[in-house]
Amino acid sequence: MRELGTRGESRAELEAALDRLTERGDLVEVRSGHFVATRFSREYAAGRLNMHRDGYGFLISDRPLEGVRGDVYIPRESAQTAMHGDRVVVHIARIESDGRADGEIVKILRRAHLTVVGEFRLRKRGCHVIPHDERIHHWIEIPEGMELPAAVESRHRVGVAPIQVSGPEDLDGMIVNVEILEFPEDGGHAVGRVIEILGRPDDFGVDVEIVIRKYHIPHQFPPDALAQAQGFSNIIREDELAGRQDYRDLDIVTIDGETARDFDDAVWVDRLANGDYALQVHIADVSHYVRPGTPIDEEALLRGTSVYFPDRAVPMLPLELSTEICSLKPGVDRLVLSVLLEIDHRGDVVSQRFARGVIRSVERMTYTDVHALLEGDVVLRERYERLIPRFELMRELALVLNRKRVQRGAIDFDMPEPLIEFDQFGEMTGVTRSPRNIAHRLIEEFMLAANEAVASHLEQAGIASLFRIHEKPDPKRVMEFEEIAAHFGYSLGIGAIPVKRFRVAERGRDGRTVRKVVETADDSLAISPRNYQKLVAKIEGKPEERILSYLMLRSLKQARYSAENRGHFALAATSYTHFTSPIRRYPDLVVHRILSAALDGKHDTLAPERLGAIADDCSETERRAADAERELVEWKKAKFMEERVGEQFRGLIISTTRFGFFVELEELFVEGLVPIETLPGDRFLYHENVRKIIGQRTRREFRIGDTVDVLLDRVDPIERKLQFSLIEPERARKKRRK
Repeated sequence: MRELGTRGESRAELEAALDRLTERGDLVEVRSGHFVATRFSREYAAGRLNMHRDGYGFLISDRPLEGVRGDVYIPRESAQTAMHGDRVVVHIARIESDGRADGEIVKILRRAHLTVVGEFRLRKRGCHVIPHDERIHHWIEIPEGMELPAAVESRHRVGVAPIQVSGPEDLDGMIVNVEILEFPEDGGHAVGRVIEILGRPDDFGVDVEIVIRKYHIPHQFPPDALAQAQGFSNIIREDELAGRQDYRDLDIVTIDGETARDFDDAVWVDRLANGDYALQVHIADVSHYVRPGTPIDEEALLRGTSVYFPDRAVPMLPLELSTEICSLKPGVDRLVLSVLLEIDHRGDVVSQRFARGVIRSVERMTYTDVHALLEGDVVLRERYERLIPRFELMRELALVLNRKRVQRGAIDFDMPEPLIEFDQFGEMTGVTRSPRNIAHRLIEEFMLAANEAVASHLEQAGIASLFRIHEKPDPKRVMEFEEIAAHFGYSLGIGAIPVKRFRVAERGRDGRTVRKVVETADDSLAISPRNYQKLVAKIEGKPEERILSYLMLRSLKQARYSAENRGHFALAATSYTHFTSPIRRYPDLVVHRILSAALDGKHDTLAPERLGAIADDCSETERRAADAERELVEWKKAKFMEERVGEQFRGLIISTTRFGFFVELEELFVEGLVPIETLPGDRFLYHENVRKIIGQRTRREFRIGDTVDVLLDRVDPIERKLQFSLIEPERARKKRRK
């Protein structure tokens, strides 16, 4: 302030700017009037607190920390001042020679949990709620008079009777949602009030309700958004067709999964006179209905994405839009934004055009039916006789596009996804690998082509937009993967990884400053997606394919949204965006608006700062949805397997560790641990250099890719983990006894 000579209003502006930067975590006030910029500091870092169930935590930093390997460890006494997921500023107290770092929380920037879901407990000394998330260690005290929500009949799902309670004693053991009134300080408990009663832990559907609230997923549309949605007509007016291309005489189809309810993309392929392919990708024109700043738009931005659970979905848009007027149903007129491409036999886009249009889909096809039809199913080929040439041409073009992507180095891990199966009453009956076939491939290729075309068009026109980016992998993670892959005899083929060394100063336990030399992978590491692509091809069909594919994925960064184009590493694409799913992804809706404005000759409809904020918000809501979906699937797997304790299964060893090996069951897409201390006939040790578990006396080995018979011993309902024991054939047991 002295150097700038600030007085009066300018001083107030500077102080306000400092406050904003401090609240964001960009600055930390180390003492009165003295600030440090965390972005350039080796002592301070801002990020998200990830708590462990045992009470300690880790800082997941917003930026790479020089000299630090992994996340910053936060000891229990410091971690207790915050809650899991909070944004915090941490002082890095010590960096070990191996790059591990310790720190302590100096400021809580933003609380992650304004509400907490958990089990209500009634005790003589008062009521409290035990959080469902085991990483939230603070019980929430419920003061007298705060036990019941304003509306006691607070839970009422379709097909489920309202919950009736007359007093706190009826709540004991029930799952409730609590609003935090006072956050914990100095190791004390939080204080809250019950705002919602969900039901008993084992009630049908309560697991979904818990996950929704645990991840703070908006699931009820506000009245003004619902009122706006109900005001839309299902009939397209004549004036709405003005200026649109009419594609209603083409045999355009949608291809989706059997359980899909919203259809936001439709396709059509033809062969041109010059031998090239004409590809039309028609996407629901959601931007025609959802205008910026309206109640539906604000709610859609808050949600960011639809969330898909095994037996239900939380849509981004009200059903009046997502399953009706914006859904490309067969036989009805629907407004679209269209990508029209001419593609040659090499897979190169010869020309591209974009237009507003109207379509009338002729069929609602499923992946299963299209695949069967292309495989020669007689009944389906007779039913869809007039569409067979169209589908065969689609397959031909999809293979051309895929070959083009492979040639440029795009990575395709093709990792299996779990498919939860239910009976007619909604009860889970099994979990299998979700099938993927040529029908999935052709839609995937067409959507990729459309997304790339839109991204490149907007970028070449100099129009600010949102990009879907996937940055080059962190050299440290690549180095870690190479170490593991070498044990299996594989490599990414990048040669020696450059290492850089630098000195760091740290305060030792005796208070003295010690200087150390730390090594880390050099950021100049030259790696391309082709390195990954070649390794994926080498391990295809091998026993170690699953584990190495998983580890390769972990070595890559997460894709995210950005207002700045940094390319897409995994797709080997210089420019990529999300355009094809505006019903379920907010970034796609934003790109629709930008492209639509460009068709009218309008540029720069959104400022880069606003686009950057939308990109950050949507990246966060996407991760939240993925975490919620993954947790519920694991929970349902564990609940399903609880009834199968004591049963025998055949399994494949997919990972080995110092505490045992993990098996994936052949019949069910479920995995669990065989603890090393339970292995019979010998004392077994884990040999990290070869990634094997070996008996000291018998030299018997367990390694990735081995097939074993196991017995399900127990299921941990809290951590949702399965524990197995090894079953030995009688002949093998007798041989070892001899």
